Amino acid sequence: MGFLKRFFNNVLHETPPTPVTRSNSFDDLSPEQLEAHLAIDTYGAFTLTGAVRPAYDLQIIPRQGYRHDTYQDEEGQTEVPVIMASATREILFDLFLELLDPLGPVVDVVLETSHHHDQGGHLDLYREHIDLPVLKSTLWEYEELLLNDGCAGIAVLNPATPQEIQFDEHKMLIMYGQPLREFEQILQQNDVYPDRNLRFLTEAEHVHSSSEEYYRTFEELTMRLGMEAAVC
Repeated sequence: MGFLKRFFNNVLHETPPTPVTRSNSFDDLSPEQLEAHLAIDTYGAFTLTGAVRPAYDLQIIPRQGYRHDTYQDEEGQTEVPVIMASATREILFDLFLELLDPLGPVVDVVLETSHHHDQGGHLDLYREHIDLPVLKSTLWEYEELLLNDGCAGIAVLNPATPQEIQFDEHKMLIMYGQPLREFEQILQQNDVYPDRNLRFLTEAEHVHSSSEEYYRTFEELTMRLGMEAAVC
């Protein structure tokens, strides 16, 4: 599922205690200023998960909504419609699971980890043909990890459609394929509305957060889903 990263700026991922970034807005901060900034998770009506924080100078203030885009395949022959969305933490995980329903009763799933990898590096783990109710039940048990680990992402897809829902390590919701209308209806039913001017934290300086505990939990999830354990 790494292809959608072409939409986004690369960032530096690392494990605790303090996230590190190359962002200029962080360069001259005191430890107290950095700690205070990372502790802020609410911007207006929007609440962030624990996975990512914006730049100190708030080049982009997070807010709820979605916008359309396109993904161009590697050969440059085909453009695939894409919806990119952000939602406040209070509804985010429920919304992600609801968006899986249009994919059908049996899906493939990909877990992505950038734990212990250099900048831009990641590992994908794949599981084919899992019943959607079984997958949802398992993911519910790992809600804390999937919401708050800035080095873990998941994609669920139906290759026959083809359509894919990605819940990436920035905790964005990314839908691609066609048709996309049913996904839009689900977004709007959850008060996530189209906004052509919407910008995401990925489009400016930002910092990720993770932990060794999250990494161990991620490995447990890979085993629960019948995947290989993540190997660095």
